[in-house]
Amino acid sequence: MILKGSKKFTSEHLRAARGLLRWDQADLATASGVSLPTIKRLEKKAGPLTAHGPTLQALSRALDEAGIEIIYESSEGGIGVRFRNPTTAC
Repeated sequence: MILKGSKKFTSEHLRAARGLLRWDQADLATASGVSLPTIKRLEKKAGPLTAHGPTLQALSRALDEAGIEIIYESSEGGIGVRFRNPTTAC
């Protein structure tokens, strides 16, 4: 998952991805190397994540490595998350 351009990685993406993976916030912290308090802070506020680039990249990388695809808002529809491969399951 590459974060660039007008694509906005949101707290809704983060929470939905954790739900799909059946991860709690501590699981995401472990997988990403981002502190639990930072994840809690980021998920609390709706909308685009406001964090330093390395933090966003670490979160993105962890979800990508877990097989998550982020779906960004477009003219075709709203935001979402899904498994990149149909056979991926928790």
